[in-house]
Amino acid sequence: MNTSPSRERSIHLALPKGRMQDNVLRLLEDAGIRLTFDRRGYRPALSLPGFEAKLLKPQNIVEMLHLGSRDVGFAGADWVREKGAQLVELLDTGLDPVRIVAAATREFLVDGRPPERAFVVATEYENLTRAWLAERGYRATIVRSYGATEVFPPEDADCIVDNTATGATLKANALVVFDELMRSSTRLYAHPRALEDRDKRARIEHFVLLLRSVLAARERVMLELNVAKDDLERVVAILPCMREPTIAPLHHDAGFAVKAAVPRARLPELIREIKARGGSDIVVLPIAQIVP
Repeated sequence: MNTSPSRERSIHLALPKGRMQDNVLRLLEDAGIRLTFDRRGYRPALSLPGFEAKLLKPQNIVEMLHLGSRDVGFAGADWVREKGAQLVELLDTGLDPVRIVAAATREFLVDGRPPERAFVVATEYENLTRAWLAERGYRATIVRSYGATEVFPPEDADCIVDNTATGATLKANALVVFDELMRSSTRLYAHPRALEDRDKRARIEHFVLLLRSVLAARERVMLELNVAKDDLERVVAILPCMREPTIAPLHHDAGFAVKAAVPRARLPELIREIKARGGSDIVVLPIAQIVP
């Protein structure tokens, strides 16, 4: 391993390959962090000073973080729990949400549950499945799968434990969910030792702040509107702004311009209520980042 002083002072970041990659790279880009990939595409240079990065499979990221060869990295909560890694969760991005579920054919289930006899379960999540079987009191043999777990039933396994985002793959293979083990998403983790170093901790916390500012901005839009003086308080009363709205007088004492960062999910009802209370000239703008 390269243990040169310059490398030791860098933050060693692990980025995920595969399903999580696009959303994580977009998050970094939206945070103003530019990535320049080398010829092989595994060691991108970051525009953020003091960071070096490598692309790894999410399962390997968990292992490298646990060993301490990577300081911080993005991985699914499911694999952190599966591998029993002792890591510090810094940020739940909420990206790529999945459920870890138990599923089987309807013919296998009895009143929506496995029969009382012993059965076979196929999975990539051996430890999660073993804990689930013990908790439920099921008797089963675990068969380790290496992808395409959903094709095992009914010939090669009675049921499966696997991750699912929409359930479409399970449905396509005539499987129904009969239990849920956990919910997972892409999260940022750190090795505890990286946070014990004051300089590294400060840079990691700044990195988290940049990412959190993007995630916060994605949940809000900037709402701008005009309102007459007599209607101002009625409009302001319904604005779910972060602190207080920004208010400025219009030219020729024609009323006020109001600006507030409001939840994106509430936009349809807000526009209707604002119009009903006298607001007009409503403009909705995207927000890039929100730094508290």
